[in-house]
Amino acid sequence: MTFTLAILGRPNVGKSTLFNRLVGKRLALVAPEPGVTRDRREGQARLYDLEFTAIDTAGLEEAAEDALERRMRAQSERALAEADIALLVIDARAGLTPMDRHFANLLRRAATPVILVANKCEGAAAEAGVGEAFALGLGEPVALSAEHGLGLADLHEVLKDRLQERDAEAGDALREDETGEADTGTLQLAIVGRPNVGKSTLVNRLLGDERVLTGPEAGITRDSIAIEWSYKDRPIRLIDTAGLRKRAKIGDPLEKLSTYDTIRAVKYAHVVVLMVDAAAPMEKQDLTIAAHVIEEGRALIIAVNKWDACADREGALRILRDRLQRSLPRVRGIPVITLSALRGDNTNRLLDAVLGAYEIWNRRVSTPRLNRWLATMTQAHPPPAPGGRRIKLRYMTQARTRPPTFAVFCSRPKDLPDTYLRYLENGLREDFDLPGTPIRVNLRKGENPYAPKDKARRG
Repeated sequence: MTFTLAILGRPNVGKSTLFNRLVGKRLALVAPEPGVTRDRREGQARLYDLEFTAIDTAGLEEAAEDALERRMRAQSERALAEADIALLVIDARAGLTPMDRHFANLLRRAATPVILVANKCEGAAAEAGVGEAFALGLGEPVALSAEHGLGLADLHEVLKDRLQERDAEAGDALREDETGEADTGTLQLAIVGRPNVGKSTLVNRLLGDERVLTGPEAGITRDSIAIEWSYKDRPIRLIDTAGLRKRAKIGDPLEKLSTYDTIRAVKYAHVVVLMVDAAAPMEKQDLTIAAHVIEEGRALIIAVNKWDACADREGALRILRDRLQRSLPRVRGIPVITLSALRGDNTNRLLDAVLGAYEIWNRRVSTPRLNRWLATMTQAHPPPAPGGRRIKLRYMTQARTRPPTFAVFCSRPKDLPDTYLRYLENGLREDFDLPGTPIRVNLRKGENPYAPKDKARRG
């Protein structure tokens, strides 16, 4: 697995120190004063089992068009364009600067995936800077110390995850077509469920071809079969999977491998359709599969198959919705589509629901809207005051999408009860129209990173 990694950031945040650490040699000059690195420097790097080309760049600085600093920045921008993944390095001990925020805004618009790195994290003085870094909107920062070699294992894990996403979602990065409209790329759609609920029959019906084997015998499908396809001009990678039985009933080594393959397909899917039998909707194993899909953060749709043969349709839907409400109360609004894979009834309705779930899964809410909403929510229902001191929720931002993940900065995150967290999650789902998709709300200790320092200390 080979790739190119560009290391970017404002001057004197430790880019060259990290570059030297990754290549295992002192190839780049390192000094306390900023601006030592001017040209791009490349080196063959290694981080545990990952081998790649690392690019050290000059510090990103604003400058006049004809200035040396502007030409240095152009070299950094070229490195970003050529890289498969970029690291934006900040100095956690110094905290966020206006320059960090300015260039984070630029990198968020870049096509290259960006990983935020909070460097110089040795010691307690860096904790506040790591918390502030969430405000850049680039997700959770990787805390490390390039000089002392701390946190490299965490960087390795994040890099590996990004590379797996790249390989699994090849061509899924946003691209501009000739009309200037954004093309959201290939949607990965996995069809899962218990054995013999009609998964392969549905795949064949969608494709209009006997692409995969079907039959009355349970367990015909063993491998996860990925098929390139499209619906309404949207490229879709359709994945037929093996049936998932209760773990206690799996004894055959081959079935264990098939189960692992299905679980892996869920992990790399965007949307998962869980097929259930109308004659026995949402049994315990169905609920176990649904809970796993949500735990993985995938968008979920319930497809009730063999609806044409269901005698008590009203009773079946009532049972299904009741079990969803009791077993998955924190994910309200999961779409439920009734269909017949054999006859093709309602398959277009299912696919429209898939596109809708994918759009919600990718939805982003602006930081100003979130903080206005947070103020309204805390005013309507203030956080608790354990020990007589009320917990303060100071600031909120969306850290990432897919699924929508939010970071809330508060005074005592460990003391905020789960009931209040559910109150926030339910409010987000209702007020920002996020039905049926997993929502993550992460609590962080810290001040409002946009507040002036003296004001933040008084708060």
